[in-house]
Amino acid sequence: MEWIMHAAFSYLSSLGFGVIINVPRRALNACGFIGMLGWLTYLVIKNLEAGAMLANLGAALAIGLCSIFMARWQKIPTILFNIPSLVPLVPGGQAYQAVRYFALNDNTVALRYVVQVAMIAGAIAMGFFLAELLGQAYYRMKS
Repeated sequence: MEWIMHAAFSYLSSLGFGVIINVPRRALNACGFIGMLGWLTYLVIKNLEAGAMLANLGAALAIGLCSIFMARWQKIPTILFNIPSLVPLVPGGQAYQAVRYFALNDNTVALRYVVQVAMIAGAIAMGFFLAELLGQAYYRMKS
């Protein structure tokens, strides 16, 4: 039941953010499914106890690859799939805790959270980079 809840809410969060940033209607459902796939990938890797950074990297890679193929299929820019699908992976909790501990003047704990946020953001960026690299290699080999 927990996995169904994760799937439903990650789908809805990606879909909702797609509506907020005016993704075309025909791409909204795909945004939701790609976001759900990315979050479920994150959960699977995280449950294998591989760590949060590797889980974010794998999820961003999955989102990036699905976005590239969906963009080619629907003839829409990739960014319209990437951004809404990324929403479930955003380290908002850690960023909030960093600001909270800075406000409480506990800078050591705050810096620990800042480093976590930076590492997660770097892992997500690296996942998108690898997805773009693999997508370009695939389409070059195909043509």
